[in-house]
Amino acid sequence: MKELKPIHNEAEYALALEEAALYFDKEPVLGTKKADRFEMLLLLIESYEAKHYVVSSNDPIEAIKFRMEQANLKPKDLKPMIGQLNRVYEVLSRKRSLTLPMIRRLHTGLGIPAQSLIL
Repeated sequence: MKELKPIHNEAEYALALEEAALYFDKEPVLGTKKADRFEMLLLLIESYEAKHYVVSSNDPIEAIKFRMEQANLKPKDLKPMIGQLNRVYEVLSRKRSLTLPMIRRLHTGLGIPAQSLIL
């Protein structure tokens, strides 16, 4: 594994997103080196995005859709964070509000800043 370092450009950002995406399908066990690496990757990605990508206003659904677009995610990829696919679609279409546990899982799993997910 390559040493983790700050992300300075779009190429490094893309590589970090690719590596982080590997952990979404099989999230590592907390307390392991892989889990620590995943968490550090998310922090580096979040830091880079905070400087280079501004998510407008306080629209949590737009923040989720923005992250989905960045990481090339599909609604089914949000199931671990939101619940069954029908619930994912309800949230994305604004028919169902995010709950606090959903917000926590989206923040942890996708690295979306918590303040972007809270109205």
